[in-house]
Amino acid sequence: MFRLKKLCIFCICFSSFVSAETEFATPKPAIDNPRKIIFSIDTVDDREVNHVISTVNNVIKFYRPENTEVVVVVYSQGVKILRKDSDVHTKKRIEALMTYDIEFVACENSLRTLGIKKKELIDDLSFGTAGIVEIIERQLQGYTYIKL
Repeated sequence: MFRLKKLCIFCICFSSFVSAETEFATPKPAIDNPRKIIFSIDTVDDREVNHVISTVNNVIKFYRPENTEVVVVVYSQGVKILRKDSDVHTKKRIEALMTYDIEFVACENSLRTLGIKKKELIDDLSFGTAGIVEIIERQLQGYTYIKL
């Protein structure tokens, strides 16, 4: 009898997790009220970079591209992933996200420090003087900063 009770409680708890859906905060995400999210990449570590890229992808799948404004600020050693001669797989993933109007902002201070010229980078990037300042200013504009 005790085992049956435990099993019933487990099934009730488990079924609530399976059927639970994310409840949107008000106002709900929409074209005229997009979720504004900023991510950052400051490393060339493949695992970390691809984790950010996958998370961005998951966010736009969930909210839908038309209901989001997503920015990825790339600074420090991370700017190396934006080079035309960087890892082909990562570069393709970045370019695919850019087709959904995901904005990638390269830090000009990092580029200068690392001796990387803008002409060495993939097309259609945005640029900011300092990556951290870009993050601060976007937060003040209402973006939610997600640091992975």
